[in-house]
Amino acid sequence: MFPNRQPRNFLDAQVLSRLANVPLFSRRPMQGNVSGRHPSPHRGSSVEFAEYRKYVPGDDLRRLDWRAYGRSDRFYVKEFEADTNLRCCFILDTSGSMAFGSSGSTKIEYARKLAGTLGYLAVQQGDAVGVSCVANGIIRSLPPTRNPAHLRIFFDILEQAQPAGETRLTSVLHELAETIRQRALIVILSDLFVEPQVLRDCFQHLRFRKHDTAVFHLLDPQELSFDFRRPMRFLDMEGGPAIFAEPNDISDRYQQALQTYLAGLREVVLESAVDFHRVSLNEDYEHVLTRFLVGRTRARG
Repeated sequence: MFPNRQPRNFLDAQVLSRLANVPLFSRRPMQGNVSGRHPSPHRGSSVEFAEYRKYVPGDDLRRLDWRAYGRSDRFYVKEFEADTNLRCCFILDTSGSMAFGSSGSTKIEYARKLAGTLGYLAVQQGDAVGVSCVANGIIRSLPPTRNPAHLRIFFDILEQAQPAGETRLTSVLHELAETIRQRALIVILSDLFVEPQVLRDCFQHLRFRKHDTAVFHLLDPQELSFDFRRPMRFLDMEGGPAIFAEPNDISDRYQQALQTYLAGLREVVLESAVDFHRVSLNEDYEHVLTRFLVGRTRARG
């Protein structure tokens, strides 16, 4: 099943088999280099009718619609959608906070499962896959390629990614929006410890560059519930100072700040037309991917 027959602990053969029948579609026209299953901004030959346009000298006469001529006494040419392949670029947050996990799996481990499974499915349907590991900059980058043998390098990078350092996700997203020149599906896997208003500019930049952006917002259950019963020493996993606090004294303020942050983030993704998925680490990743893939199939329909 895998190009180098090396087992990967973030891949499950049964999950891959169950998800293989659900295609990965883009929500926006893509610019690929070979024929595929995704819409292109250019016209071409396919079974999907696009529009009529007036005949101009030099057009192929075989594309004339004689029924339209009979109705209007004017020459019209049928145009069809062109189908192309997809460039899928994963942006994996490898900052220090991605090492946190209270439910048996850390954020980075969960992100590996999502990226590895989606990357395998994309290559199997003829699409190109690449990855950028980011923290305080771009730590490691692999350009998208559709060669199945390319998967081994893709999996190696996912497996070797280790969370460390602070996050500068916003500056990296602006950089990648410019350096990924062709339209692509950008999949961001991060805990998004960034102010929502700053993220708005990043998402709008990606949208301006015609990229289809999907975000998996990874949060630990304890980050959502703040279920601590005794005085705790809270550590900043990205290098900030530690804080000793009584959870009962700060629980209300924490929940208020969390809800304000989530509401602001929800507003940003709606304005930016981002395919957003908030994920709790205790949720089965297969269900998360099924919801993601089926949602894109319905949007295409």
